[in-house]
Amino acid sequence: MGIVAGLDSSSESTRIVVCDADTGTVLRQGYAPHPTSVPEGDPQAWLMSLGDAATGGLLEGVQAIGVSAQQHGLLTLDAGGVLVRPALLGNDKRVQAAAADLADALGGRAAWAEAVGTVPQAAQAVAKLRWLARNEPESAARVAAVLQPHDWLVWQLLGRPLRRTTDRGDASGTGFWSAATGSWRPDLVELALGRQAALPDVLAPAEPAGHTPEGLLISAGTGETMAAAFGLGVGLGDAVVSLGASGSVFAVHHSALADSTGTITSFADATGMHLPVVHTLNAVRVLRGTAELLGTDLHGLSELAMMSSPGSYGMVLLPYLEGERTPHLPHTAGTLTGLRRESMKREHLARAAFEGMLCGLTDALDVLRGRGVEVRRVFLLGAAAELPAVQAIAPSLFGVQVVVPQPADYAALGAARQAAWALGVQQGVLSPQQPPLWPSAASQVFEPGADEMPVGQAVRQQYAAVREQTHPGAFDAV
Repeated sequence: MGIVAGLDSSSESTRIVVCDADTGTVLRQGYAPHPTSVPEGDPQAWLMSLGDAATGGLLEGVQAIGVSAQQHGLLTLDAGGVLVRPALLGNDKRVQAAAADLADALGGRAAWAEAVGTVPQAAQAVAKLRWLARNEPESAARVAAVLQPHDWLVWQLLGRPLRRTTDRGDASGTGFWSAATGSWRPDLVELALGRQAALPDVLAPAEPAGHTPEGLLISAGTGETMAAAFGLGVGLGDAVVSLGASGSVFAVHHSALADSTGTITSFADATGMHLPVVHTLNAVRVLRGTAELLGTDLHGLSELAMMSSPGSYGMVLLPYLEGERTPHLPHTAGTLTGLRRESMKREHLARAAFEGMLCGLTDALDVLRGRGVEVRRVFLLGAAAELPAVQAIAPSLFGVQVVVPQPADYAALGAARQAAWALGVQQGVLSPQQPPLWPSAASQVFEPGADEMPVGQAVRQQYAAVREQTHPGAFDAV
């Protein structure tokens, strides 16, 4: 088919991969940093970073480009297409009160879940619109159109045409688009902002956004989570567990899930399927805190944990160090139980930290399983996924095959794969229903041994008993 490129404009940098459209082979790569991440951003800096990343003839011969970008940013435009103010980004904690305010405005959490598949959250565009209306009414009064970062970058690459576009994946994170019905809810924009605003057209997965003045095809683009899932090649039966300071668990599912508790956020993906997501507030921060307590680093903590045995000699760490979102315990703290003289050793505490973190993520995985989401294998992402203790403990706790992909720019690869799809459809060699079959990510695979499964179940039962004793009924509403 030719040569395609995928660019990922994250909160920290722009990464570009240039790939063979038929095979997915990476031919060239580019990188440039963004300014320090803050709650507000200058979109022009994203464009400058894109230009820096593409120097040296990186895009020579490229026929199509896909764009992935940080999710949950809000860009507001006036009637002339000029930015009203700097972009509000996903990490803006000022918006928390606005999100809580909105949750009651429509008639409660269940009403929001039914309407758009999610309860208002501070990261979402809908909450940022409410914050803008409450705190900057003069700016709010000028808003004529709203976009997200990937929408804005695509619009700029196309030369700022009259038509603005997005995709179903990024739209599903706004809080005013329904993944179940595939339609905008402009009434929710008006509820939040106090007035109507133009919304971009939502493109189908293989539908192009347009062509640049030079004739370069630009695909629909999408948000980072959706692009990374597409780059990894996950499908039905796959779940992805991301190990950052906090954690997230998402899976590919055939339909949207409405959840009145707000535990599940119902995203759409970049292929026509759905990505229900469950977040935890505590993941690698649990390991880092324990490592500091024991005077070591993550690798040292892993070595210590491997010296202990499953169940950590009866020691259980509930990893709710920053409160917790799954289960909903925002004001709680972590607890360490099972202390006996014989268990008070560094290696047992290290093991308890790994088991506690992974049991917390298994709880999140079980929320999806409880709603009928099939999980046959789990992809583990993040630097902590490379730790031997994680790789040894996770399979028996998750109860399925665990895949640890080789580190790569998966969001950029997903954007490039989308560009190849749109290009192939335009050339008549691909179907709009079938993306290009690029090779799966190079990975390590860890199977739960038959003798390990009962051990993993015993560790989970020990953890669940302590969790229920400490926080009875925590999962009753989920």
